[in-house]
Amino acid sequence: MKSESHTALVRRARRINRELAEIYPYAHPELDFENPFQLVVATVLSAQTTDLRVNQTTPALFTKYPTPEDLAVANPEAVEEILRPTGFFRAKTKSVIGLSKALVADFGGEVPGRLEDLVKLPGVGRKTAFVVLGNAFGRPGITVDTHFQRLVRRWKWTEATEPDKIEAAVGALFPKSDWTMLSHHVIFHGRRICHARKPACGACPIAPLCPAYGEGETDPEKAKKLLKYEKGGYPGQRLNPPQAYLDAGGKPAPPLGSA
Repeated sequence: MKSESHTALVRRARRINRELAEIYPYAHPELDFENPFQLVVATVLSAQTTDLRVNQTTPALFTKYPTPEDLAVANPEAVEEILRPTGFFRAKTKSVIGLSKALVADFGGEVPGRLEDLVKLPGVGRKTAFVVLGNAFGRPGITVDTHFQRLVRRWKWTEATEPDKIEAAVGALFPKSDWTMLSHHVIFHGRRICHARKPACGACPIAPLCPAYGEGETDPEKAKKLLKYEKGGYPGQRLNPPQAYLDAGGKPAPPLGSA
């Protein structure tokens, strides 16, 4: 691909986001949560596992420990048993109990709405903080997860490999007000169509704008078989997805232990 001016890059990046907004008008965080506390805990638990597995695990956790005060004084072995399906359950137990203690001790049991406060909580880095700020507090942020990193590099939005540099480079291409939904659009696309090992190029609506077209399956029929979640007719990651997702043909995920 011939070198692209910054203006052309901004134009192409924004067009991709507009197209993705049409493809995924129901894009949303794929972790089930009812309040900022549930979201911060679920996001910490989502490291090294799927959102689906977290969503299947958190109902039991939040039924037993509905508030930071409850989780702060929980028996670690009891929490470990609940979190076992998410993997790395000992480290995650330490993090969620630790962050609950910090919320009680430093923030009156409330999740703070500022980046600099959130990143002080055990197990909470910038990525988790931006998920919480964008989705629980409506404050713009870019969530640089593995899907986001992969796609923005495929699209040549940046050559950066470090999350904070990716965040800065991509943030500069868009108005701040777009950041949270941009993150959802890109992550949705990465999970459904633009997969890591075999992207479904032949079924991708933004193929004409993509410099990496052809890295994956280009035959439309074969590509269609690679589609995941609602695009492939399969259940999504949330047990309690938003109504707009259900209206678009998405199906709720099954609870833990169901066939």
